[in-house]
Amino acid sequence: MSPMRPLLATAFLLAATPAFAQTPDLFGDYTVEGRNADGSAYSGDLTLTEGGTDIYGDWTIGSDSFRGVGRLEGRVLTLQWEDNAPPVVYVLMPDGTLHGTWGDGYALERAAPK
Repeated sequence: MSPMRPLLATAFLLAATPAFAQTPDLFGDYTVEGRNADGSAYSGDLTLTEGGTDIYGDWTIGSDSFRGVGRLEGRVLTLQWEDNAPPVVYVLMPDGTLHGTWGDGYALERAAPK
């Protein structure tokens, strides 16, 4: 084995580290804007918190409150928010916003960090 291989591997890891460090922190408060499956618009708030290996989402939309639980896999956050309902599926964007769909793909939501 070449003595350069460990050095090259270390250099690669160090070069890759800043990209991971730039990933925004997922947990905290968000402002949400979306479209229901019927096309009507809504807005409100979302708070994401950590609970062991789970992630909890607490939405407040008008006078309604909803709670979901799920996991982050790569840049995809899936939150099951109601029994027997399709989950909310977000993609974590480089700027920290979450772009998502719910209602079996017929509804959309964008969550921006506060």
